[in-house]
Amino acid sequence: MKSSNAKTLLFLQLLLMFYSLSGVLSKLASGAPFMSWQFMCCYGGIIALLGIYAIGWQQVIKRMPLTSAYANRAVTVIWGIIWGVVFFQESVTLPKVFGAILVLSGVALFAFADADDADDGEVEE
Repeated sequence: MKSSNAKTLLFLQLLLMFYSLSGVLSKLASGAPFMSWQFMCCYGGIIALLGIYAIGWQQVIKRMPLTSAYANRAVTVIWGIIWGVVFFQESVTLPKVFGAILVLSGVALFAFADADDADDGEVEE
C-alpha cells in the first residue's frame, strides 16, 4: 500500500470516528428539554460535526475509490459500541461483539479484494 493511500485510509478512519460522535450528541439532545440551551448546544455540535465531516468526506473520495470509502463507513458501528460504553455505560454483549467482528471482517475482505483489483490493473515493466 502506498504511503498516500495509508494516510488517506487513516484520515478516513479518524473522520468516521469524529462523525460517529454526532450520534452521541443526538442521544444527549434527546434527553434535554426541547429548545433548552443543552438541546441547542447539542444540535449546534451535530451541525458542526456534520459540516466538518462533509468537507473531509469530499477530500477522501477525491483520493480513494468511492466503493472503498463507503465500505469503510461501516466501522461507525464499532464506534457506536465504543461511545455507548464510554458515554452511556452500556454493556458490551456477545451479539454486539459478534456483529462488530462481522462488520470488520466484511470491511477487511472488501479492502483486500479492492487491493487485488488495483494490483491486477497495474502495468508491470
